[in-house]
Amino acid sequence: MSKLSVAPASRADAKIAGFMERYQRRIEATPPGTCPVAVQLTLLEAGASQTCGKCVPCRDGLPQLAAMIKRVLDCDADKAALDEIRSLATMIRDSADCAIGYNAAADVLDGLDAFAAEYESHVMAHTCCDDIAQKVPCEAMCPAHVNVPAYIALVAEGDYAGAVQMVRKDNPFPTACALVCEHPCEERCRRTLIDAPINIRGIKKYAVDSCAADKAPVPARLPESGRKVAVVGAGPSGLTCAYYLALMGHAVDVFESRDKLGGMLRYGIPAYRFPRERLDEDVNAILSVGGITVTTNCYVDADKMRELADSYDAVYVAIGAHTGKSLRLENIDAQGVSSAVDLLRAIGDGDYPDFTGKKVAIIGGGNVAMDCCRTSVRAGAEEVTCVYRRRLEDMTALPAEVEGAMAEGVEMVTLEAPVAIEVDGEGKVCGLRTQPQMIGEVKRGRPAPVTADKPENHIDADIILIAVGQDIVSAPFEEFGMPAERGCFRASEGLEAEGLEGVFVGGDCQTGPASAIMAIGAGKVAARNIDAYLGYNHTLDCGVEAPAAKPNNRTACGRVNITERPARERKRDFEYIENPMSREEAVQECGRCLRCDHYGCGVLEGGRIQYV
Repeated sequence: MSKLSVAPASRADAKIAGFMERYQRRIEATPPGTCPVAVQLTLLEAGASQTCGKCVPCRDGLPQLAAMIKRVLDCDADKAALDEIRSLATMIRDSADCAIGYNAAADVLDGLDAFAAEYESHVMAHTCCDDIAQKVPCEAMCPAHVNVPAYIALVAEGDYAGAVQMVRKDNPFPTACALVCEHPCEERCRRTLIDAPINIRGIKKYAVDSCAADKAPVPARLPESGRKVAVVGAGPSGLTCAYYLALMGHAVDVFESRDKLGGMLRYGIPAYRFPRERLDEDVNAILSVGGITVTTNCYVDADKMRELADSYDAVYVAIGAHTGKSLRLENIDAQGVSSAVDLLRAIGDGDYPDFTGKKVAIIGGGNVAMDCCRTSVRAGAEEVTCVYRRRLEDMTALPAEVEGAMAEGVEMVTLEAPVAIEVDGEGKVCGLRTQPQMIGEVKRGRPAPVTADKPENHIDADIILIAVGQDIVSAPFEEFGMPAERGCFRASEGLEAEGLEGVFVGGDCQTGPASAIMAIGAGKVAARNIDAYLGYNHTLDCGVEAPAAKPNNRTACGRVNITERPARERKRDFEYIENPMSREEAVQECGRCLRCDHYGCGVLEGGRIQYV
């Protein structure tokens, strides 16, 4: 019997694994603005390198397909080449023996459709489309296009007020985004190529913790323009628009239906994640600019909208999405059933629930559902159960929120779809009946649940909170003449309401419920376009410059993460849960920044990428 030995191929595989990990990091750090044809070619070549060589479509077809796409990338192909690429890719997809071949070809076919304009530009105009150009990743990925490298450099130098001013150049809610932003700026961070993305949100948090937003000076207003703009809604989008319009010299009147300002930042996020006094720091700084008049407890209906449209030079509607969606369940109106949005809105007004000794079930898997779960724990609930019809990994909530809820004792019941709400003889909730699900085909980017052949289950519950999405109160505005589709207002790319001159719309009411930073970005765009509509092209100076770039520190280093108070402590109160970052930690994290605004593509644009 021959002896067994470790084959050389196995040793090679072990070494290749390290290189593949680095390759994976390169994929994660793909710069925004990269040519889609180049990306498709790279992925196709990677697929071709994996072929076993057994079947002809994969072994010979993928290299041929790569050569054809290479000609398109080099602008050395005609339009007929696109048909040839599609034909060959279809043949490989339909005849390749294994997933390596047919998946690589399927990706090409998907890309031909998804990036049709880019392929056509290469063969017809012999160039990329106009919007293809590498950008500073963090700045490009931020919906408000904040100059991230600049404020990181200012924090490193200890100029915290300057850092706040730099953030506020593009985002007047530095505190809100430091505490609750979903930080899309970190998604393509080039530091990933070395170790891990920079903790951009953590650095911003250190800045606003070191210098409160309302203590950092705001820019001086430009001369009065004599123009008046009405803003409907004092949430992140409306106040952002008001802030920049006021800085430009326009008079702004803000109309808010509730008693306090902040929108969903105040009425949709619990205090343990975003203390109200920290929100007030941002709001105070915005109002300190001057030129902004606020009217609260003012409900804007169709008649009021007509009055505003007639009385003001422009109107910006940013009413958010403040009503909760419901479910078609038996006994949905029973005593003890409530909307998650209503619960969080009440907390925004200081009305905290008392769930002492109660069993609470929350239906949903998003961030709002997690907020309700963790709020219920703090409200004294005996048991808190989150019921979700998909898998845990399919939840739309941030992973950190899900992990935090579980650490605080929330039970996640997944692959269970609500069927009916059970009530006792007095009509009060006593439980939730669910139907087990099994995961099925991927639809719209996520595996869809389907009913499993299993008996229904019962979950004890005294209180049921519905957290399955939010709706927009669009009817009064539709009556005024603002067209809506599926509850969202229709608007041009410049956010001008369809068919209405001088009326602009943005934020959740135009896109559907999204993140605070997306609403802020919309408010900034609206202000710029309203300014242009009024006949101006104002430029604003934040009063601080980015420090000169220092040589990069390319030594691999662990990422500094923000820690939280222990779950056993934080779940007993509504106090803020995150621990502060130390100066030492902040400096180390700032030192990991590669200053992409200076090194690499940023140099080509004079160190500052400009956005519309």
